[in-house]
Amino acid sequence: MTAATHSTLFPQVPETADAVLDGLDPEQREVALALTGPVCVLAGAGTGKTRAITHRIAYGVRSGRLQPASVLAVTFTNRAAGEMRGRLRQLGAGGVQARTFHSAALRQLQFFWPKAVGGDLPRLLERKIQLVADAAARCRIRLDRNELRDVTGEIEWAKVTQTVPADYPAIVAKAHRDAPRDPAEISQIYAMYEQLKRDRSVIDFEDVLLLTVGILQDRHDIADQIRSQYQHFVVDEYQDVSPLQQRLLDLWLGDRDNLCVVGDASQTIYSFTGATPDHLLNFRTRHPGATVVKLVRDYRSTPQVVHLANGLLSQARGRAAEHRLELISQRDPGPDPVYTEYADEPTEAEGTARRVRDLIAAGVPAGEIAVLYRINAQSEVYEQALADAGVPYQLRGAERFFERQEVREAGIALRGAARAGGNDSLLDDAEDLPAQVRAVLSTKGWTSQPPAGSGAVRDRWESLAALVRLAEDFARARSGATLSDLVAELDERAAAQHAPTVQGVTLASLHSAKGLEWDAVFLVGLTEGMMPITYAKTDEQIEEERRLLYVGVTRARLHLTLSWALSRSPGGRASRRPSRFLKGLRPGSGSLGTVASGGSGSFERGAAAGRRKPRGPVLCRVCGATLTEAGAMKLMRCEDCPSDMDEALYERLRDWRADQARELGQPAYCVFTDKTLMAIAERVPATGGELSSISGVGARKLDRFGADVLDICAGGDGGADLGDS
Repeated sequence: MTAATHSTLFPQVPETADAVLDGLDPEQREVALALTGPVCVLAGAGTGKTRAITHRIAYGVRSGRLQPASVLAVTFTNRAAGEMRGRLRQLGAGGVQARTFHSAALRQLQFFWPKAVGGDLPRLLERKIQLVADAAARCRIRLDRNELRDVTGEIEWAKVTQTVPADYPAIVAKAHRDAPRDPAEISQIYAMYEQLKRDRSVIDFEDVLLLTVGILQDRHDIADQIRSQYQHFVVDEYQDVSPLQQRLLDLWLGDRDNLCVVGDASQTIYSFTGATPDHLLNFRTRHPGATVVKLVRDYRSTPQVVHLANGLLSQARGRAAEHRLELISQRDPGPDPVYTEYADEPTEAEGTARRVRDLIAAGVPAGEIAVLYRINAQSEVYEQALADAGVPYQLRGAERFFERQEVREAGIALRGAARAGGNDSLLDDAEDLPAQVRAVLSTKGWTSQPPAGSGAVRDRWESLAALVRLAEDFARARSGATLSDLVAELDERAAAQHAPTVQGVTLASLHSAKGLEWDAVFLVGLTEGMMPITYAKTDEQIEEERRLLYVGVTRARLHLTLSWALSRSPGGRASRRPSRFLKGLRPGSGSLGTVASGGSGSFERGAAAGRRKPRGPVLCRVCGATLTEAGAMKLMRCEDCPSDMDEALYERLRDWRADQARELGQPAYCVFTDKTLMAIAERVPATGGELSSISGVGARKLDRFGADVLDICAGGDGGADLGDS
């Protein structure tokens, strides 16, 4: 047996120290046996790094060479620290301290503060944003809610990079960092923020590290006391260490070198928070005699996924690329990655939802599937497509689109403008619906040009821009539509997507997917301008975007699909290009050497991906007009064309759907959406063939619900048993 991704819930504690080494591969075993001196473990994605370092600690403890209380293992999240403690207990090495940097520092600070400074430790500020707001007000600088979040993030970045307020503008310019406000203004707010903290006797999260560093530098007796307790140090995710965390680690170590670090420079994706791979890359320079072990046996992903990941990094440039690891899959072969080109974004979302549905039907659990995108504003179209396909989903690291604060505020503003009608002066110069929406949303932060840089301001703008695009599409689909019509459409969309938390497909940004893995991963929206993102300008920023895509690729165990759309909306100009990072990897894009080998995997156009023939214009069955809006195409008529729907049938179908949803433990839209029920009530199908021709009724739903629906359409109560799923 070698390393594995999954372990049993309650494994037996190894009986002896040597038994701790059982099941480790040769490189992991080398890590476990390297108990003294500096050790650097370069661990690629899926190579069992946590397994290696926990077995190293456990072997040292069980063999008597390490005392549990003398070991301090640090990582970056409470989840990772908890997992490490759990694994150590399972290996019979309880008593080892496994903490985050901040948790370990706070514990020391609370203990030594009375001795070093006197009195009680100042109150820890849980959230600094209100204090930043007060500082901005003192400086007579007006910040909206999102600018406030971004400036708060800049202050955090400055502190972890040990940048004082006076130096902030120069350091930002040198780092080519996109500041959310004028750097001079941020410097002023930063200085006032520090003053207010002193006046109010509070400290923030970063101060915990700064003050601990200060005490250890000034009080050698306290530093010696800590060093006498902790003799051995282990640092996980070392590529994410900030300069301030490295300074604290150096003070913990003193002149000793019993340090084991684990990391992968190719997974550095948080430079905007102050993380830098330089400490990992310079480790052997600082510690010339260090033991260096490379973990390259990938136990997570198939050879096909690993081949793509290696090919992606083969194109990288810069220091991190010079130290890239060539992964070797330990799994049986699986399906080739699928590259899919779609005509437009809605079609891409629909095609992705169909593929997801097919995987679930083939036995892949919904919880083992993820759709990953670059920014959170991309989620809405996938939420809608999965809902239409009857696939439950959950969002990670972001609010649902219609629950975001800026989207709720925009809805209120649009509703107010719709009620005011011609009495709203904002709309005086707005000639059509999109212009009206742009005018209203301009009061909420939307502008014709996106803001510079990333952060909350950019995220807010992207959400509002998505509403503007939706209004443009709505106006094209419904000639003469009013602001009230649009508000009703938004309300319907929001209601259809509001569902209780369920075990479903994960929708997540690439950043929030770090550290996770799934059987099937869909990487969507891979076009220039999104991957790499538009505001990535420097070579370093471009390379970080490449690493972000690499992290996305290496989240997949078995199934991997990469897709992009040539235009934003149906009928739009096909002006977009696939991400430059896919050149030489996707079939037909040229070769970039032996690793990329000209690309492997299958390439499909959107229609082929959905196994549907290219469709021509969809015409309204009432007036013959071309339909472009998804809801109208489902009904096969314009929204404002007369409906011949059987209202009583529609209500019976809704009641039946509610019963099915309760029995299945799923939201109602997973049975059929409102639009599908309306289409059924309008066309009143009498046969399975007629029912299956309605959009939203696929083979799986026909098999599961068809008998009931046809019975209801024929006047029955739909009391047939549920079919097999």
